[in-house]
Amino acid sequence: MKKLFLFLIIPLLVNVSLAQTQVQNFEQLMTALKAGKQVRAVIYYGKCKLFSDGVEQTESPNAIGGMSFETYEYFDSSVFKGKVPSFLTTSQTILINHPKYGYVQNYVKIKVRTDNSIEITARYLKPRKLSSKYKVVMEETFKGKINDGTNDGGVSLFAE
Repeated sequence: MKKLFLFLIIPLLVNVSLAQTQVQNFEQLMTALKAGKQVRAVIYYGKCKLFSDGVEQTESPNAIGGMSFETYEYFDSSVFKGKVPSFLTTSQTILINHPKYGYVQNYVKIKVRTDNSIEITARYLKPRKLSSKYKVVMEETFKGKINDGTNDGGVSLFAE
């Protein structure tokens, strides 16, 4: 009987320990990262404002993306002598095969500010022949908010 109990309870305990919690604001995000927790973002681009060449577009694409905060940096406002609010930033570059651009480096940067606003920069970079430089073939900026469970923010954050 004890073996059966352990056989049933151990998987339950493992699932509870791996449970995700929604991060609802900047403070919770910093607390999770400082505790060494894995944080993931789910981005609903259609719920964010799209800017292309610095101009706000009428529509954002109905697309969803995701990214882990594996490497990040936090900058307190004192770093910029109080001229810029505190923020956290993370980025990732991954090779993709895009239907229009072919193989490109997909660079995504997420910047989270203390007011719970989020800015996502997406760029497709193509290597230049015989050069170590890249050509930007697509660049878009999305602006949104952390989804706190009560608003319709475009970026949901989760910590485990």
